[in-house]
Amino acid sequence: MDFEIQHEDLFRDLKIDCKNCFGLCCVSLYFSKSEGFPTDKEAKEPCINLEPDFRCKVHSKLLDKGLKGCISYDCFGAGQKVSRDIYKEKDWLQNPELANEIFEVFCIINKLHEMLWYLKSIFSAEELNGNPIKNELERLIKETENLTNLNPLSILNIDIVSQRYTVNSILKKARDVLIKGNTKVKNPPLGAIKEIAGRLDLVGKDLKKTSLNELDLAGALLMAADVRGNNLKHTNLIGADLRDTDIRGTNLSKTLFITQGQVNTAIGDSTTILPPWIDRPPNW
Repeated sequence: MDFEIQHEDLFRDLKIDCKNCFGLCCVSLYFSKSEGFPTDKEAKEPCINLEPDFRCKVHSKLLDKGLKGCISYDCFGAGQKVSRDIYKEKDWLQNPELANEIFEVFCIINKLHEMLWYLKSIFSAEELNGNPIKNELERLIKETENLTNLNPLSILNIDIVSQRYTVNSILKKARDVLIKGNTKVKNPPLGAIKEIAGRLDLVGKDLKKTSLNELDLAGALLMAADVRGNNLKHTNLIGADLRDTDIRGTNLSKTLFITQGQVNTAIGDSTTILPPWIDRPPNW
């Protein structure tokens, strides 16, 4: 596979395409109202806003209704992959005997596509050009893509834990190459920061004048934090919560592992610099 292509081509299959999906995220997953979803919902139970044609009745009003859980959720293109490619337009509503299988396959493909997003995003770092790590990343990208093209039964038998471990290992290795082994302590310039369930608590913090580049902020709670005008070069934001984080004027062009869902829930504007594979939210 030739990876010297435009970013929009590299990431095209990893972007949400709801019109070609049978509302799989709205059924397969567990929802919690406290996390910004319409109501508490058990997995494999349709959302109260899911229409019979698999459209969301409040999709255009998610922001107004404060449904940040829906806004931040990203299936990384797993919805259309399962609906269109794996099940060939056989939906769970008209084929109830396949419903549970479809939902389980979707959850696995979702995880694999998320891995592909992180792999491809760091693969795209120009600083890695010419480094042997690029070959390792390309090999693992191909391997992971091949897993997504298996038949349903084979997909259900994928060892996701093992695959995630392999992916996480190479992501860490590639990040270390980018920061040239400068593995900083998690938060030396941030002062005495507490943790909540093992996640850095930066909720509401004023970080405008704090250098965040190259820091490991994986899983950090950055809700309503102010990082305006900052440069998050090679900052690890994998799994970080950016709900209402003020990123106006912030340079995220080389931020590591940032996703569309994270950006969608943050506060940005025309001065926010995004990676080329992230779309600027229309509400900005």
